[in-house]
Amino acid sequence: MPLDLWNHRAHLKVAYLYLTRFPFEEALQKLRTGIRAFNAAHGIVDSPTSGYHETVTCAWGQLVYTTLCQFGPAASADAFFDAQTQLNEKRTLLLFYSRDRIMSPEAKASFIRPDLAPLPQPIHAQDTKTDTTGIPSRIV
Repeated sequence: MPLDLWNHRAHLKVAYLYLTRFPFEEALQKLRTGIRAFNAAHGIVDSPTSGYHETVTCAWGQLVYTTLCQFGPAASADAFFDAQTQLNEKRTLLLFYSRDRIMSPEAKASFIRPDLAPLPQPIHAQDTKTDTTGIPSRIV
């Protein structure tokens, strides 16, 4: 994929495709690996201000996962995101994280919990195991 097409929606479409095929933790790991490989292939260097961001990846993974659990899959990733317009706004994470927290070096390097409001959980959360971050580990 050309770098100029690797935008917010493309990131979330990849997350959606993994989440419809794999348990949550496996999908998240594939997403992490894929983003890092894509960045490396395009010469994007990991630095304090660019490259892979763990909290952003995990938080958006959780939002896509919860939406998928709530509304179910669609005929395609594009159809899913056309229907789930709440996921189209990149600034959505600022409803959960202060700018200082989400932009911190700690948040870039490892997942940190939100400081403004908890990330939503799927309705079927009682059927879902969680890991130490509180993120569900499988799709129900």
